[in-house]
Amino acid sequence: MNKKCPHHLVSLEQALLSGVEVDYCPTCYGLWFDQEELRWAKDEKDKDLRWLDIDLWRNQEKLRISPGNKLCPVHRLPLYEVQYGDSNIKVDVCNVSHGVWLDRGEFKEILAYLKEKGRDEIYFHHLRNLRNQLWEVFVGPELLKEELLDVLAVLKLMQYKFAAQHPRIVELASRLPA
Repeated sequence: MNKKCPHHLVSLEQALLSGVEVDYCPTCYGLWFDQEELRWAKDEKDKDLRWLDIDLWRNQEKLRISPGNKLCPVHRLPLYEVQYGDSNIKVDVCNVSHGVWLDRGEFKEILAYLKEKGRDEIYFHHLRNLRNQLWEVFVGPELLKEELLDVLAVLKLMQYKFAAQHPRIVELASRLPA
């Protein structure tokens, strides 16, 4: 299928981004992620962020969506502009294919936003996040292996938080015989 750039209507080309084959515009360097590819690329790019889901729909009260002025690269239907979480990032989403169009630089912006959000979540809501990730092991939405890796990522970040908050305890523990 010949996918077209929503801005320039030129054919999209394929490239690997963080181990995921995505489509990109050779003119504007925008990126088209088919369903799930954005999450896969984020998880591969920064494994510490894998537990933070790219879920544009999770919090229905905060969801801000509006008709966009771009067409889906696949179906040529109008894309919807969705505010990414509580950030200032707006992404374009196809409600048919569930693909996501990111303009140049928005992938990096999303990763920076998630890093900041992740720090806040681990610092202030670490037990709630651990509980949520443990619950997802049983109910999904990802495969069991993926959900377990998410739990391990949260535990790793909690370990870093503990080490930062209690360096003396960590130092004493490191002196104990193995």
